[in-house]
Amino acid sequence: MAKILIVEDDRILRELVKAYLNASEHVVDAVDCGKAAQIRLSQDEYDLIILDWMLPDIPGPEICWCYRNRGGQAPILFLTARSDKRDKATGLDSGADDYLVKPFEQIEFQARVRALLRRRNSWQGNILKLNDLELDTERQLVYRGGREIKLRPKEFALLELLMRNEGKSFTSETLFRKLWHSDSESSLETVRMHVMALRKKLEAEGEQPLIHSSRGLGYRLDAQSIQKSPQATDKH
Repeated sequence: MAKILIVEDDRILRELVKAYLNASEHVVDAVDCGKAAQIRLSQDEYDLIILDWMLPDIPGPEICWCYRNRGGQAPILFLTARSDKRDKATGLDSGADDYLVKPFEQIEFQARVRALLRRRNSWQGNILKLNDLELDTERQLVYRGGREIKLRPKEFALLELLMRNEGKSFTSETLFRKLWHSDSESSLETVRMHVMALRKKLEAEGEQPLIHSSRGLGYRLDAQSIQKSPQATDKH
């Protein structure tokens, strides 16, 4: 699961792209103009930005350039009707990572999104491991000590985030910005409840605790004795 911002003024296309992403369990924010996009990008953290070139107020390349100039690191995918190679070069030079010409097929769009999201992670493949804990990002499965652990989507997303950043602490505020919609009515207490539920499921059989918390720093997965699996396996 990733948190993705769509910036597209065409309502039909915006809703279509949002539906494509929701089908893959991503958290999606969507805005229809450049000004709204800049506000979101200044307030929230995203794993991917899908950006229309022609917006009613601020051109997509300008938004892209400003975001990169402020240090923004999320991959950016341009959606545009412009197919000229010089336009493509302009978009990439402004800081975009990829370029998709309208109209496009869902299968190609999904492939571009997967490719860009893979770039944000240092771990390759589908299997993440921490001691006896194993998470399959493709099949959405979690095992500990060989037993399957049933997680709700947000619990799975929380665990994946912590595993991909082993040893790094996240405050409740940061987890909320990364895993919940920006206009969500949920609160920081919701985050804490999800962490508690995840801990309970991971330690249901009396296993050693994996999620730790520190006052002022937040939550982290223990970084000791970590095993990384560069390639997916089919043990289960």
